[in-house]
Amino acid sequence: MQQYIERFNQMIELRGLTNNTAKSYNSYLRKYLSYVANTLGKAPEDVTWDDIRTYIFHLKNEVGLSGKTINASNAQLKFFYEYVLNKSWDRYQVPTSRVNNYLPKILTLEEVKYFIDTMPNLKHKAMVSTAASSGLRINETCSLHYEDIKRDTMSIHVRESKNRSDRYTLLSKDNLKLLTQYWFEYGKPRDWLFPGQKEGTHLSKQSLHNTIKDHVARLGWDSRISAHTFRHCFGTLHYENGTDLYTIKELMGHKSLSSTLIYIHLSSKAKLGVRSPFDMEI
Repeated sequence: MQQYIERFNQMIELRGLTNNTAKSYNSYLRKYLSYVANTLGKAPEDVTWDDIRTYIFHLKNEVGLSGKTINASNAQLKFFYEYVLNKSWDRYQVPTSRVNNYLPKILTLEEVKYFIDTMPNLKHKAMVSTAASSGLRINETCSLHYEDIKRDTMSIHVRESKNRSDRYTLLSKDNLKLLTQYWFEYGKPRDWLFPGQKEGTHLSKQSLHNTIKDHVARLGWDSRISAHTFRHCFGTLHYENGTDLYTIKELMGHKSLSSTLIYIHLSSKAKLGVRSPFDMEI
């Protein structure tokens, strides 16, 4: 198994995939290789299309993975076959699963502020406040540096975002006050803005994710609320307040405007003055 993983990671490095993608792909590959060796008793080169489909049914029916997660696993398999085994991937033999798209849970501004205000830990409070008020992804929040907070321009420098490009987003005045309080009380960190327990590291995104989920449970709120909820709230509130979609796209670091269009669906049409045609005068 190790030889395949080493070759796999070499190709990932040559392709320049992100660390998050590399970790995800490795996780999927190890599970696949384990299944091939222990369940099928075969080498990866000898696996048939029937075997791969059987594996996918295993993920769906026995492991209980969603269609979206299975599609992610298939993307890893495609990469493995093309770049490691040097075999072509036939999408007609392994079709992509159709998945249901559900609108994410959205909080009101009052709910967002209440969530932050009731968090017991100042560091976590500052992190969620920064994510919510600036539209950051959870990994972008965790990996902020002290110097990324631009007080002179009231902006935040986001480095190497999901789309491999730097960007600037907004720095809220209220959030800056909270960040300043946190900074003084937590030893004035000069490198990572939110250091982890191990020296030279930042707080992990899993740690912040767990903190948010714990506070959601503490409040008795909808379990669908996650770290990404606050990013969606940022985009939706901007749209409802009249910010154009292109500006929202740039602030949030979306690669395509199509990703930003979700905030049209998430917004309250009543706030935008949209009325049902049945209420219009004839």
